[in-house]
Amino acid sequence: MDEREFGRSHQHASVVGLGTWQLGADWGDVDDKEAVSVLEAAAESGVTFFDTADVYGDGRSESAIATFLGSRPDHHVLLATKMGRRVEQVPENYVLDNFRAWNDRSRRNLGVDRIDLVQLHCPPTPVYSSDAVFDALDTLVEEERIAAYGVSVETCAEALTAIARPNVASVQIILNPFRMKPLREVLPAAREAGVGIIARVPLASGLLSGKYTKDTAFAADDHRTFNRHGEAFDQGETFSGVDFATGVEAAAEFAALAPEGWTPAQLALRWIIQQPGVTTVIPGARSPEQARANAAAAKLPPLGEETLTAIRDLYERRIKDQVQVRW
Repeated sequence: MDEREFGRSHQHASVVGLGTWQLGADWGDVDDKEAVSVLEAAAESGVTFFDTADVYGDGRSESAIATFLGSRPDHHVLLATKMGRRVEQVPENYVLDNFRAWNDRSRRNLGVDRIDLVQLHCPPTPVYSSDAVFDALDTLVEEERIAAYGVSVETCAEALTAIARPNVASVQIILNPFRMKPLREVLPAAREAGVGIIARVPLASGLLSGKYTKDTAFAADDHRTFNRHGEAFDQGETFSGVDFATGVEAAAEFAALAPEGWTPAQLALRWIIQQPGVTTVIPGARSPEQARANAAAAKLPPLGEETLTAIRDLYERRIKDQVQVRW
């Protein structure tokens, strides 16, 4: 699989990575054996970028990655985790002592001495303007606890503030055919600054797979049930902030645009991959088959102008008014 330079980190990542939220929690249960099989399938398909977080299953996702790496010591993976959501989300908690403690825990979970990339996990907006926070992250690099750091953001405004920071290696942001606002300013700014872009929630929590109807029900412990209206965390993380009924209708239109032999999910991933400035896209997977199908999008040909225009038109007609002003 093609790899791209990963921002200011001087590392490289596969154009399709693997998001591992599904392997920890909030998407229904996945047993440990199945989690490792997903990681194996992704690696065998050329994926060299794994994204996780210390709160995914309270470390379960990180531990699954450690199990996989223990069985495949020859497989190079750029490991990215996130920190900052194990405590109350207030700026006062984003301090060096907490960073060290959270980092120590993640390094133990992952079974590594140094983590390739640590990201602040959607912190409160004032954190992005705090010199002390980023000085503390620089200290983690100096102490060789991490190789580089980035941020995972909710809004385009937060992304632009982070990109202006001199040592931020990457920004992780929601980007998909139902969330196009980052194309306007964030991606150009990242390219200019040499900051990597990790595109998350690429399938809008599965909407863009085209598999759901308005009657689809999700498990009680699935965030697509308990966070549909932002009850537990930012609403934008669930269905990209799109109303479910509207999303299902728009997803059906989107699926009709898929070229012959492509799945709707592959169409969404291919669209993201070819956006200038994107470093890697991190779809999740709950089965080896999903991991392989997602990775296959990296080998599909670029979309033509007619398809790109149709996708943009769908966003403008059905989705933009719900999401553009909020994130």
